[in-house]
Amino acid sequence: MPREKCDMKQELTFSGKIKEELARHWSEARHCQIAEIAAIVSMCGRVCISSREEYSIKVRTENLSVARKCFTLLQKTFNIKAEILVLRNKNKENVSYAVFVKRHEDAVKVLQASKLMDEDGEISEEFSVVKNLIIQHSCCKRAFIRGAFLAAGSMSNPEKSYHIEIVCAAEKKAEQLKDIINRFGLDAKVIVRKKSYVVYLKEGSQIVDLLSVMEAPVALMEMENIRILKEMRNSVNRKVNCETANINKTVSAAVKQADDIRYIRDTIGLGALPEGLQEIAGLRLEYPNATLKELGDLLLVPLGKSGVNHRLRKLSEIAEDLKKGNRRK
Repeated sequence: MPREKCDMKQELTFSGKIKEELARHWSEARHCQIAEIAAIVSMCGRVCISSREEYSIKVRTENLSVARKCFTLLQKTFNIKAEILVLRNKNKENVSYAVFVKRHEDAVKVLQASKLMDEDGEISEEFSVVKNLIIQHSCCKRAFIRGAFLAAGSMSNPEKSYHIEIVCAAEKKAEQLKDIINRFGLDAKVIVRKKSYVVYLKEGSQIVDLLSVMEAPVALMEMENIRILKEMRNSVNRKVNCETANINKTVSAAVKQADDIRYIRDTIGLGALPEGLQEIAGLRLEYPNATLKELGDLLLVPLGKSGVNHRLRKLSEIAEDLKKGNRRK
């Protein structure tokens, strides 16, 4: 069945999980319910005007949970019996849903309560909620952001990247939504994508804060768990890379030291070296993988890492001089 297929697809996306959780959230205060329905209608709704100057509202979404939330908000907040229509694309398998408010009186009630229609019955050309009195309280701002995300929001898989966005049809809508989000201490920005204006956040901790603002605690905890695991993996990878680099550096140094000592042996012989240099040269050839500390412990008179390193540097200098034809006496 198409419905089952759609629901299954939503469960496989992080956006779908967030929307299902937000759709189940219910604000007890009527003013918050109005703020949420105002955002949904503004973001993905359309007002139809008949030849008799009668209004109707159609809210269209591809998410069944959003359609149910819109239907429930209309029913409980305004006591309106809306219809849910299933719209099937003839060329594709996916479906979308339309919540339809048919009666003129019901449509006007919703538009006036959500301040999408002024006192003279006029609807702005942008169908915007700029200068809206219904989002004065903090709880109503949260509800408005929640409704906006339900209607036009999406989030990338946090396992791959951090990006959450809400697409707006008009610049004023996007700017207003950005300002509302940023009143919670966030730093949302707006970009233009084709003919749309996109409000977005890309920083992990800010996305977590936005989920908190929208009151999606389950998604928030999942996001935090993913962030913690990613940070742990990154930390382990950094340490492993650092240790690998140090090992490679140590091995390369040991190989060069052994090569220099063999060059000295093959040209002037190790017996021509001072006793201390002879001893460390012999140990390096015998123990090519030993660390400086291990070499120092093997000496007849144990020596620290810096002392061992000093002797090996002297051997390298001698080898370089020999290569240049300057034989040491």
